[in-house]
Amino acid sequence: MSVATPDPAGAAAMSADVKAPKPSLKELTLVFARIGCLGFGGPAGQIAMMHRAIVDERRWLSEDRFLHALNYCMLLPGPEAQQLATYAGWLLHGVRGGIIAGLLFVLPGLFVIIGLSTAYGLYQDAGWLAGLFFGLKAAVLSVVVEAVIRLARKTLKTGFLRVLAALAFLALFVLALPFPLVIFLAALAGYFRARRVSAPDAMTVSEPREIAPVLARPPLARSFALLLFWVGVWQLPLLVLSFIAGAESLAVMFTFFSKMALVTFGGAYAVLAYVAQVAVENYGWLRPGEMLDGLALAETTPGPLVLVLSYVGYLVGFRTVPGLDPVVAGIIGALLTAWATFVPSFIWIFAGAPYIERLRGNIAISAALSAITAAVVGVILNLAIWFGLHVLFAKVDRIAFVSSWQGAGAPGIWWPQPASLDAAALALFALSAFLLLRVRLGMVKVLGLCAAAGLFWRLSGF
Repeated sequence: MSVATPDPAGAAAMSADVKAPKPSLKELTLVFARIGCLGFGGPAGQIAMMHRAIVDERRWLSEDRFLHALNYCMLLPGPEAQQLATYAGWLLHGVRGGIIAGLLFVLPGLFVIIGLSTAYGLYQDAGWLAGLFFGLKAAVLSVVVEAVIRLARKTLKTGFLRVLAALAFLALFVLALPFPLVIFLAALAGYFRARRVSAPDAMTVSEPREIAPVLARPPLARSFALLLFWVGVWQLPLLVLSFIAGAESLAVMFTFFSKMALVTFGGAYAVLAYVAQVAVENYGWLRPGEMLDGLALAETTPGPLVLVLSYVGYLVGFRTVPGLDPVVAGIIGALLTAWATFVPSFIWIFAGAPYIERLRGNIAISAALSAITAAVVGVILNLAIWFGLHVLFAKVDRIAFVSSWQGAGAPGIWWPQPASLDAAALALFALSAFLLLRVRLGMVKVLGLCAAAGLFWRLSGF
């Protein structure tokens, strides 16, 4: 399970031109533990926090290296922010660093969702959670806005890239095109433009100084063995469950979520509707409306939104496993679901990233990935607006361009009902934006202040 070794020539060339020493494993652990605990706001907020922590503040990775990793992760199924954390950890400390960063990105939110799912299973009450994290959501919106501004300034260097970012935003926000299709079309546009223009390298982001070494591509046989090893690790729980009496429902659930992990392109929202339908109608794991309760739980916890699947796994164990205490069975179900969902992210990184790193020198491929970076600006802008509308307004409707074609996937625009504006959320957002963008107060302090203010606001009955 060895990782690709650094390229001595590349590492030596950069060693004299770095601004910060290589982080120790302890430093890496502490930083990603903090990101995992504060990772509210979905992928846009989480990517913004990572960028601020490891690129802007500590300079562990260059802008180009970070975006190159992000471009690859955006093409993969599963939670792209967790995959990006794993990729960054792998660049800095090999497989060990990737495992630590990837796990710490997920574990805080997983522990919280298990605790909240236990309370839900026992008491069926999740309404108090909205008040608990009210202030955090408003503050995270400011973090997302800052990320869009910073990323746009640093990556949209040409008119072509700015057009791509605008088109990607319109394709998602207005036309509701599938996320993978938007990214794929952006990559094609960048690739063919690079083949046609005389100076394609002008499209790419310049390479600042960094401390992550250039990694050599591992032998193909070693990569294949590594892939088989991780696939075996991923499916090991299924083998164990086959020997446990009464665990048939958990085995069916684990198989189902393993399949979901391979097709969850475009984030959690792309798969939640299907999971809800199957869980309610096909298996009877959930009652109608309970997936929305789970989504409310997941949106008020740190970590990937796809952790809502662990809530489903908890209820499967809580309700369907005989011979075990329901809470114990629920915890097992939640852990199995998390295993099926997140282990593939490590597979994609450890097996594929060494080859992706070597593509940084290919002009056409680099241009395609730079085009994806531009599209990602549009993606994050789309997420920021969607997230902002739902934070600031209680009621947001999708207004379709064609009256006979309704629903979230119909071409149209998201439009809030003005009367549903939450004045408290708007005030906290304005406060957090002022502190973050003008006063330049640290992100953790801003999140803490807004969380305290939001909790006080709600408990005071305003």
